[in-house]
Amino acid sequence: MDNTKIVQEPQTQYEEKLAQENYNINVAFYIHLKEYNNSVRDELEKRLSEVFLFSKGVEWKFDSFGIEKAGSRGKDILGYFIFRTANVSDLQKLFTKEFADYKNATKITCSVAEYKKIDEKFFEVEL
Repeated sequence: MDNTKIVQEPQTQYEEKLAQENYNINVAFYIHLKEYNNSVRDELEKRLSEVFLFSKGVEWKFDSFGIEKAGSRGKDILGYFIFRTANVSDLQKLFTKEFADYKNATKITCSVAEYKKIDEKFFEVEL
């Protein structure tokens, strides 16, 4: 018999750390690449760390980074960066400014998705 107690509000300090924000805005940038070779991933990671680790006044959290080869979502090779932020316009400006001179890019597209927390429950499982 399962004796896991599910609660609506965090009861412990560990559960409080797990609590999600009521609103979450994800900003995804896709860099359409001219070509993909062994150095592209390193170039993009280096640029990301140089620019965004020193966020220049923009509050954000880095979520993920990757490269999709042509065919997975279309004909373009895409480098993608996904962030969480409440300050979308400043993040867009910073990203565009810092990647505008990237010679392997043909364009940058962006997606902004806003999520609202509907429900959140907490439980602990003893092992």
